[in-house]
Amino acid sequence: MSTFDHTGLIHDINEGLAPFRKTQSEVMQGFGQLARAAMAEGAVSAKHKELMALAIGITQGCSGCIGFHVKALHKLNCTRAELEEMLSVCVYMGGGPALMHAAETLKAWESMAPASSASPH
Repeated sequence: MSTFDHTGLIHDINEGLAPFRKTQSEVMQGFGQLARAAMAEGAVSAKHKELMALAIGITQGCSGCIGFHVKALHKLNCTRAELEEMLSVCVYMGGGPALMHAAETLKAWESMAPASSASPH
């Protein structure tokens, strides 16, 4: 399996959307506001919301979603054990295709891990 560069993908997505953000600023501002409101800490923690968002991205086959949400989960101090339990639910609900994206997610998790997180679990 080749290594997929999710950090580069995130950069490319942001770069590719830059002109769209200018021409469709109201839509993009609205999307940003929706994202902030939906992902805000509440009765469900921000980390659990990110795990749900990643699960949806995995089952929808969205590599960009995998990159953005793995990055956010690292910032929220998600553990690999929490990630792997969520991945097992994705495989249960999404079968073989979700398993393929689970492998991609684990690669992203490792490649995007902050330097300070030495332990894989």
